[in-house]
Amino acid sequence: GFQREGRWMYSASEDGTIKIWDLRSPQFQRSFSCGSAVNAVALHPNQAEIISGDQNGNVRVWDLATSKQVNQLVPDGNVPIRDVSVAEDAKCVVAANQNAEVFVWRPETSAKYTEVTRFFAHETGYCIKARISPDCRTLVTTGSDKTARLWDTATWTQQQTLAQHQGWVWDATYSADSSYLVTASSDHSAKLWSLSSGEVVRQYTGHQGAVTCVALNDST
Repeated sequence: GFQREGRWMYSASEDGTIKIWDLRSPQFQRSFSCGSAVNAVALHPNQAEIISGDQNGNVRVWDLATSKQVNQLVPDGNVPIRDVSVAEDAKCVVAANQNAEVFVWRPETSAKYTEVTRFFAHETGYCIKARISPDCRTLVTTGSDKTARLWDTATWTQQQTLAQHQGWVWDATYSADSSYLVTASSDHSAKLWSLSSGEVVRQYTGHQGAVTCVALNDST
């Protein structure tokens, strides 16, 4: 991902590190060691902290000013964390693990996260992605059960199940106004959903293999 003004970018790797890159240089500027493969990383809205989720089940908070870890959460032992997300208003942090369990915290400070709730987002299989909408009102989770699910962030109850894919749903991203969602699936397609109706309004096909990642730029 990129810093808000595009001054630098960050990456996470199976080599167990997170790296910060100045876009003017081919070399990384800083590296943080997590000790196991890093499956997910998110930049805090304050642009000063990075939150990571790793294969050993850790959620870590890194302070970019000091280049140090300032918090570590282990919500379910060594069950791998598949994704992490931070609300734009910074009022909650979400992580999802390989057992399809979602964990929600309220950050009191960088070093103190208070657990709000935890729940199983998918009855069977894996949870792959968990992303909070730009308006902070919903969370989307995607799974190996071929669905994407929408959750109300006020009550953490399920709002919708989007179930028209024929394979694992690997990724999802919201439109800037949180009205639409794009999903990517092992069924070789991506779909654009209207969240007001829960219907597919456009389908993208042409790949000969799984579509595992999507991005949407409609903010201009």
